[in-house]
Amino acid sequence: MTEENHCYENALAERVNGILKDEFYLDQTFTNIAHAKRATKNAINLYNQIRLHLSLDFKTPNMVYKLTA
Repeated sequence: MTEENHCYENALAERVNGILKDEFYLDQTFTNIAHAKRATKNAINLYNQIRLHLSLDFKTPNMVYKLTA
């Protein structure tokens, strides 16, 4: 078991946070809350509808969802 509040306790969340920071530049300092919300909404849209995922055989999560729904 890892120490309390260690990043390995929630590896999936840490991975997603890393992607948001590295690929979508969400580690910047925002001028206001509205700017931060717009940037986050845009990043989520890109992640789910445009970014191809190796683990999904180079499909987007949205494509996979539509195939299974």
